Amino acid sequence: MYNEQQMGTAFIPHDFFRRYSVAEVFDAPAGSACEVDLGCGDGGFLLAMAEHYPERLFLGVERLLGRIRKVCAEGDRRRLANLRGLRVESRYFLEWMVQPGSISRLHYLFPDPWPKEKHHKNRLVQPSFLPVLHRALTAQGEFLFRTDHEEYFTWVCECFAASPLFRRVEWDEPFYPKTDFQRQWEAQGKQIFSAKYTSLPA
Repeated sequence: MYNEQQMGTAFIPHDFFRRYSVAEVFDAPAGSACEVDLGCGDGGFLLAMAEHYPERLFLGVERLLGRIRKVCAEGDRRRLANLRGLRVESRYFLEWMVQPGSISRLHYLFPDPWPKEKHHKNRLVQPSFLPVLHRALTAQGEFLFRTDHEEYFTWVCECFAASPLFRRVEWDEPFYPKTDFQRQWEAQGKQIFSAKYTSLPA
């Protein structure tokens, strides 16, 4: 639990084989929900969101130790009490570690598109993933996706379109910082594709 192993903004679970509530992770009121940056990388987007929306709770999930250390160190430096970082694999976190109905918004930005057909099985978004995502989200929770890879964008949109658990909605984000990857791809002249979905009653 966060209170038992507190290291600034780092959340270090004492047990990776149980589910955690947002209240435990952030020492917040019972029933709280948070936004998750899944695969947060170096944390530029996550840190900017946490600073801009101090009334919201933000959790960055990243499997690479060096990256999550950097995110947490910068969160500590900026004294962002509404930010936590967790090192764990994305699918495992959603399927086995977070309590159902805990995530108000899940940001999935510029993930590895696994472009070769033989590697498509490694993509996080699959038909089998959508019930896992739906269970983790709050009622009317949101999934926000961005990529520079058109084929993967089409893949994701087709997966969601075939599911009765989600409905695509307008991308109407008044403040949405660019990730380092987005800046890099835009500098190369690449098109950016965006889609937002809201969860529906099961």
